[in-house]
This record gives sequence, C-alpha cells and structure tokens, in this order.
Amino acid sequence: MLQQLKKHTSKLLLILLLLSAQILITLALGESKQWQEVDWLDIAGEGGAVWLCMVWLIVLLASRPHGPVTSLLFWGFSCFLIASGQDLLDEFIRLPDATIWSHAVESIPMPIGMLLMSIGLLHWYREQQALNEQLLKRERGRRDHRRLDKITGLADAHYLRTQLSIELQKARAEGLPTSILMLDIDEFRNINRRLGITEGDRLLSELTELILLNLRRRDLLCRYAGDRFAIVMPATCQEMAVLVAQQLEDVCRHFAFRARNSDSAQFHTVSTAVATDGLDASIEESDVVDKLLERANYRLAKAKERRLLKVA
Repeated sequence: MLQQLKKHTSKLLLILLLLSAQILITLALGESKQWQEVDWLDIAGEGGAVWLCMVWLIVLLASRPHGPVTSLLFWGFSCFLIASGQDLLDEFIRLPDATIWSHAVESIPMPIGMLLMSIGLLHWYREQQALNEQLLKRERGRRDHRRLDKITGLADAHYLRTQLSIELQKARAEGLPTSILMLDIDEFRNINRRLGITEGDRLLSELTELILLNLRRRDLLCRYAGDRFAIVMPATCQEMAVLVAQQLEDVCRHFAFRARNSDSAQFHTVSTAVATDGLDASIEESDVVDKLLERANYRLAKAKERRLLKVA
C-alpha cells in the first residue's frame, strides 16, 4: 500500500497544499465563533463527509495505478473534499458578510466534482468490461485449473492441444479453416538477464493482458512454452490470421513496459507465425494437431531468423 502511495506523492502533496491554503485564508479573514454558537450536529455531519473523502482518496491512490480513470476519480474526490472542508470551516470561523469566495468554494467545486466522478466511473465501467472480456477468454471451455500458468494465468500446451483438436473436428465437419498463431518475445533471455527474472515474469503477465485485449472472444490464448504463446483461431483463414498477427506485432511494439529497477520505459518486439489447416482429407485427424503446431513452430523459427538478420 505504501509503495503504491509513493507513486502518487505529487497528487497528495498538491491536495494538502490546497487544503492548507484554504484553512489559512479562512483563519486570516475570519474570526472564531463562540462555543455556544457552534452547531455540533452540523459539525458531525460535515466532518464525517470530510473524513470519508480523505479515506476514499487514500484508498483510491493506494489501489489503482496511474491513468486517466485514477486522475478523474482523484480530482472528483478532491473537489468534494475542498467544498466539504470549506463548509466545515464555516462552522468554526465567522467570515464577513461581504466575503463571496467562501460561498463560491462551497458551491462551485461540488458539481465539478460530481461531473468528474461521473466521467471517471463511466471509464471505470468500460475498463471492467474489458477485464471481464479477458476473463471470459481465459475461462473458455471446461479448463483444468491445475494446468493454469501461475505467471500469466493462461492454460498450458497440453490444454492447447486438446482444444485445438476439438476445434479442428468441429471446423472440418463444417468445412471451415482453423488457424494457429504463434507469438514469441524477441531477445527474452537478454531481458531476463538485464532486468531480472521477476521483471521478466511481470513483462509476460502484462503482455498477456495486452494480447487478450486484442483478440476475439472465440480465440484461445495459451502459454505454449517459456516466452512463446499460441493462439487457436477457429473459423479463420490464413489471410485473416496473418492480419491479426501483424496487428499484435504492432501493438506489442508500441507497448511501453516500465521496469521497477529502470527509470525509462522499455519497448519490446515480438515475432509471429501462422499455420492454417488446409482441410487435407489425406491427413489423419489425429495428426493434424501435430502437423499444424510443427508448421507454426517452424515458421516462427524462420521469422526470428529473418528478424535477427534484419537487425544485424
């Protein structure tokens, strides 16, 4: 929790500075009320609102990473806090009747905060929808959870072969093609050596989320081996699978991974290869899975060779 809050130090300092300035200006322009003038019931209600706003702000910053949703919710809560804080100060400090800014501070930030909160909650809802889509893709079929990879949360090569066999049987019965897409992170050993195994595992996890966001619901992503992923694409021809592969390469190339032990963002490339079932009746169904995976792995090896030559 403290580690996460440290990332939002600038936001916390800014809101503390604004609240301090608010208190000092109110004290400088007003005078303290007598004890008999204080309405303790109002203080309990308004003080509770201020306290809850502060708790919500801390919980928000401690539980969410940087991003537009976090910023919108933060500024929404901050507007509530400033308006509620001024309302609470008025219970202790009497300001001159000619003081307009106090009423403005009580009234204007509140609707602004509601607007920012509404926009932030809308984006949060969309964010949760995207995450639910990922979970649906992960839970596809009757998966054996003992075979889930601990780092990425994906199923392993054994589950991949089982599901690929099922999809091939259904597709062949309907006369439809099935494609398998292999994806491999370039120079992953060097990444582990340079950043450490822990950061390498975190890169695998974050790339998994990124790939899932760019797949269709019917596609199945598995961790094939090491830094190699395999995607089963039902009812997908070679041309369409190649387009998806190019899109994934482009998305991964622009993905900025920030390691905890590095000050700068890291960009990584991936290699891809596609193999499609040609509906060749001469090949036994039991051999199609092996043939497809063998072809996809061979093409991926060639793609990596071409990339190394290009870099050289």
